[in-house]
Amino acid sequence: MRKLRRGIALPCFGEDPSGLANLGVAVEAAGFDGYFLWDHMVWSNTGDGPPILDPWLVLAMVAARTSRIRLGTIVTPVPRRRPWQLARETTTLDRISGGRAVLGVGIGAPSYADFGIFGDATDKRTRGEQLDEGLDVLAGLWSGERFSYAGEHFRIDPVRFTPTPVQRPRIPVWVAGVLPNRRPIERAARWDGFVPIAAGDGSPRPDAADFGKAVAQIAATRDDMEGYDAVVWAEVAKSPTDVVDLADSYAEAGATWWIETAWPGPDWWPGINDRVALGP
Repeated sequence: MRKLRRGIALPCFGEDPSGLANLGVAVEAAGFDGYFLWDHMVWSNTGDGPPILDPWLVLAMVAARTSRIRLGTIVTPVPRRRPWQLARETTTLDRISGGRAVLGVGIGAPSYADFGIFGDATDKRTRGEQLDEGLDVLAGLWSGERFSYAGEHFRIDPVRFTPTPVQRPRIPVWVAGVLPNRRPIERAARWDGFVPIAAGDGSPRPDAADFGKAVAQIAATRDDMEGYDAVVWAEVAKSPTDVVDLADSYAEAGATWWIETAWPGPDWWPGINDRVALGP
C-alpha cells in the first residue's frame, strides 16, 4: 500500500493572482504534497460569474517559488481547449517546475456556462469524443516526435513540438468522472490516474466501497497499477485529525492521494487559508 499523499485544491477565483500564488507557496511550506486549481471560464449559467483567473499562469507563479509539491489543474476541460495550445502550456509548466506538473482532465461543467455561452458543444457525448481525441493529440505532441492526427474533431498535419516535458513518457494525466458512469472509468484506465466524484449535491467524495470498486475496475483492465494514482476528491477537513480518521479505508481501497477541495461559498477563502495553516 503506497503512502497517501495530501493535497489542496481550490477554485481559480479571485481578483489578484498573487493571492492564489501565495497560498500555493504556503501549501508547500505547510507540508502538503500538491496544489491544484479548478479551470473555468464563467462557472455561472447566468453569464455573470465570479472573477476568474487563468490557472496555468497562477501555477507558473507557484512553480517558480516552490521546489517540491505537485502542481496542476483538476480539472481542465479538454473539449474547450485547443490541445496544441494546452500541450505548450503544460510543457512550459513542467519545465518551470522541474517535472512537477499534473494534468487533470474531464469533459467539463457546467455545460452552458463554460461551453454553450461561447458556441461550443454542450452535449456530453460530443465532449467525451473531444476529450479522447484531445488526449491522443496531447500525448503525440508531448512525445517530441514528428506527429500527425486525423480525427472527427481535430486534424493536425505533420509537426514536431519541442521542447518536450521533463517527465517521460509524458506529464501524468488524471481523468475525473462522476460515479458510477462507465465511460470515465474506462478512459481513466488508459491514462495515469482517476479522480472519482460522487453524484449528487453532497460531498464530492465517494464512499470507500464505491471508490474501491472503481479502482478494482481499472486494475482489471491494466497490465499493472505501478505508479497509477487514485485520487480522493474530498471536502475540506475541519482539522488534520478528521482526515486521519477517514483515510485508512480509502488507502486500503487503493487511494494514493487525498485532496481537500474548497467550494466557493461564504468565507471560503479565509477558510481554506486557515486549513492550510494547520498542515496535513
